[in-house]
Amino acid sequence: MPLHMTKIAYRSKNLDTLRGWVEQGPEAHMTTRYLPKRHEEMVGGSLYWIMDHAIVARSEIIGFEKREDDGRWTIRLAPRLIRVEPRPKRAHQGWRYLADEDAPRDLPEGEDHGDVLPGKMMNKLIRLGLV
Repeated sequence: MPLHMTKIAYRSKNLDTLRGWVEQGPEAHMTTRYLPKRHEEMVGGSLYWIMDHAIVARSEIIGFEKREDDGRWTIRLAPRLIRVEPRPKRAHQGWRYLADEDAPRDLPEGEDHGDVLPGKMMNKLIRLGLV
């Protein structure tokens, strides 16, 4: 089972903006300062995107490459954004590992949860037993 990671989609205002960036070319590139220690386990896994305190989509991780100009690392992503069942997730800096058994399920084609509830609100509704 591959290992995944979570990352805040901080430059994207909504899923359409994120989709436009991820799906614009043959592959998407994300830059990080440090290579994840478990990067070999992550190839074939996914980068799960967080927006408004909720995991909302994922992109498959193709690989990692060191940049020659500044020593940073490029995370190579497949040019496809896959919607997942929204799941609350607190904001964090950088990336965090996510085990396969903890990853949200993909939404089947045609299934849509509409507008995603903000993560803080979803957490409160879950605690109240309403979701």
